[in-house]
Amino acid sequence: MRVISSDKAWRYSAADLPPPKNRIIYSYRCLLKISAIVIFGLGSIIIGIFVLPLLRLALHPASRFKRAARAFISALFRFFVFALQLFGGIRLNADERKQYRSMQSKIVIANHPSLLDVVIVISLIPNADCIVRGSLTKTAAAWVIRQLYIVNNLGYNELLTLCRQSLASGANIIIFPEGTRTPRHGTNSFKRGAAHIAYETGADIQPLYIGGNDKYGLGKHDAFFSYNREEIYRYDLHLLPAICTADYAQLPSHIATRRMTEAMHKRLADEALSRDNKVI
Repeated sequence: MRVISSDKAWRYSAADLPPPKNRIIYSYRCLLKISAIVIFGLGSIIIGIFVLPLLRLALHPASRFKRAARAFISALFRFFVFALQLFGGIRLNADERKQYRSMQSKIVIANHPSLLDVVIVISLIPNADCIVRGSLTKTAAAWVIRQLYIVNNLGYNELLTLCRQSLASGANIIIFPEGTRTPRHGTNSFKRGAAHIAYETGADIQPLYIGGNDKYGLGKHDAFFSYNREEIYRYDLHLLPAICTADYAQLPSHIATRRMTEAMHKRLADEALSRDNKVI
């Protein structure tokens, strides 16, 4: 049995949450969440085994296949998010949707409060690439990840080459600088990976704040049969002013990446505090 340290137990603890207001509605939402996870996993296997190989055969060269396949995944994720809203699992409010669709060759960085974040972001951005944690290649999603996205356990030079190619094709790379989900209590430090990629490729950074209410049930270490105790999950997404990489290009790499990472954290943290009174 996995043992969670006392620090992690506090960071992801639900002890401060009230009991469910209505146990019947709460149980329905828990079952809806679990059903969505199962459907997502089965769908990933079917798409990875049957759909993507057929697209790969039909579309050449590889860059054309990836662009079409990512647009297909984005459309499926839009339907998935729509279904979750229809059945009362989430509410989504994303400002300036046209701006998501027209985005090109940006590094999109965001806070990471829940398991659903990457699905929602990709649903809004048709040409989205993503740097994915290596451990996810051992899940059902691996059938899609290995064919379309970048895994973070590659060597640095190989990862950077793939990022450069992806950005040059017009794709936008999604990165969660915390490297893991945002805890319910306390904060995570921001890693410099996104800043390093931006500095080396010259791509601008587009901060995206994922706000709303408490995402208990979709956080790290949360119980499988769990959900927000009081209300439906609410996702409020806000695009923030971009960070121009050219402003840091004349600085040495170690200074530039540190300052860029600080700028990323400040923009997201200021937004979280002003909108949701949350410290990240």
